[in-house]
Amino acid sequence: MGLLDNKVAIITGAGGGLGAAYARLFAKEGCAVVVNDFGGSRDGTAAGASPMAQKVVDDIVAAGGRAVADGGDVSKMETGEALLKAALDNFGQVDILVNNAGILLDRTFANMTEAEWDAVVRVHLKGCFCVTQPVFKWMKDNGRGGVIVNTSSTSALYGNFGQTNYGAAKGGIAGFTRVLAIEGRRYGIRVWGLAPGAYTRMTSDLPGSKDGPRPGSLPEDLAPGVLYMASDLSGDRTGKFMGLFGRGINEIKITATPGWKPEAGWTAEDLARHADEVFFPEEERVRG
Repeated sequence: MGLLDNKVAIITGAGGGLGAAYARLFAKEGCAVVVNDFGGSRDGTAAGASPMAQKVVDDIVAAGGRAVADGGDVSKMETGEALLKAALDNFGQVDILVNNAGILLDRTFANMTEAEWDAVVRVHLKGCFCVTQPVFKWMKDNGRGGVIVNTSSTSALYGNFGQTNYGAAKGGIAGFTRVLAIEGRRYGIRVWGLAPGAYTRMTSDLPGSKDGPRPGSLPEDLAPGVLYMASDLSGDRTGKFMGLFGRGINEIKITATPGWKPEAGWTAEDLARHADEVFFPEEERVRG
């Protein structure tokens, strides 16, 4: 018995790295998988005929699992519709969606081009919308419920130098996830946010990664966390953001100080005098 027996998942950006690790583990646990990958480079260019997605599918089928490949661009609405159709035509249903596809075009803000901004926001944020809406509607209309996992990032939740485009796109996904969790609850659709820290082709040349992977930071090491989210092991949890790293796993959430409750007619000077009540101490900021 597998944790995902008789389930069907769509996983975007699953031709390599984290997505491929999710797909292989899901299949091992009894899930049929639609493996999407545009086949492009890290910056989203040079798309091919999705040989990466097909390789993952071939591996899954050779191991006795069920999978089909898709090479669509997630930032196009027709790709979202095609992914849903692929799941329904081949496996009759869809129970899980993992929005994992993404690109990197890092640049300091002052040097960033409009094209670099648009490309990152298009793939991450618009891509999340384009793929999720058809699947969400199907889950809602068919009364089956389901699980949607959206990939955000600590670059959005905490900030990271040189990634205003990436951080903004991933921050948009975080807001998207919170609202979708509220809307999905009544239909039994659980929605997760994920902030992974893995050693992949996307991160291998970034500062802190040039010496190779840290222990526990390979995609295969982190995939069980997403399996937990997608399976019944996570119960009715929804609207949660999981930080998933080789050095630890935690929940990331927005919280507030007790704050200051002013009388009517307060001034900026009053606020300055009560700043210690309003703001968190700097040392209390926790980063994943």
